[in-house]
Amino acid sequence: MDFPSTPPVDRSNEMLKKQIAEALSVSVNEVWDTKFDTMVVLKDADSVRELTPDMTSLAKIETRGVMLTSESDSAKYDFISRFFAPQHGINEDPVTGSAHCCLAPYWSERLGKSTLIGYQASRRGGTVHCEVTDERVQLSGTAVTVLDGRLLLEPA
Repeated sequence: MDFPSTPPVDRSNEMLKKQIAEALSVSVNEVWDTKFDTMVVLKDADSVRELTPDMTSLAKIETRGVMLTSESDSAKYDFISRFFAPQHGINEDPVTGSAHCCLAPYWSERLGKSTLIGYQASRRGGTVHCEVTDERVQLSGTAVTVLDGRLLLEPA
């Protein structure tokens, strides 16, 4: 799939950083704004994987969702992430394409490569192949069909 790139913008707000750290019960390295969400960089992949956020506190953060990320500790992946949006009734999204429109340009710049593999470490989990080109991000991977059907239109 071909999407617009939504690179993050540094958000040097110590109050927000403290609020996020308390909701996540973990040390926060960086906080960034994206077009839709807040991106939080943690020190390592274990911190991302093992996190159990306080959803009530996380829901008080004024954003659509909070994505967590770090560089991967596996040779299979470049970065790891998770995505939470409790303020919209989604405690944890299994695999979030829109988040990768931000994660891919961020990690592309950090790691100096335009083709990356991300792993979203939700309970279901999922691998997202990312390619950053100019102002676009190409995402691919496997999907799970949850509904199959047809719409029938009745004559007016």
